[in-house]
Amino acid sequence: MADLTIDEFRELVQEVVIQTLSEMMIDPDEGLELRDDFVEELKQSIADVEAGGKTVPAQKVAERLGLIW
Repeated sequence: MADLTIDEFRELVQEVVIQTLSEMMIDPDEGLELRDDFVEELKQSIADVEAGGKTVPAQKVAERLGLIW
C-alpha cells in the first residue's frame, strides 16, 4: 500500500466509499413477499380511505411518537 500513487490511493478510497454506500442502500426486504393477512389489512385500509375514512398526516404520527419529521 505504501507504493500507491496519490491517484491510485484516491481511486481506492473512491471504490471503498462507493461499495460501502451501495451496501448501505440495499433493501433487506427485497424479494420477500407480504403475508396474506397483511395484504388484506392494506386492502381494507385503502378501501376505508376511499370510502371517506379518516387518515392521520405523517407529521402528526411523528409528533405522537416523538420523532423529528
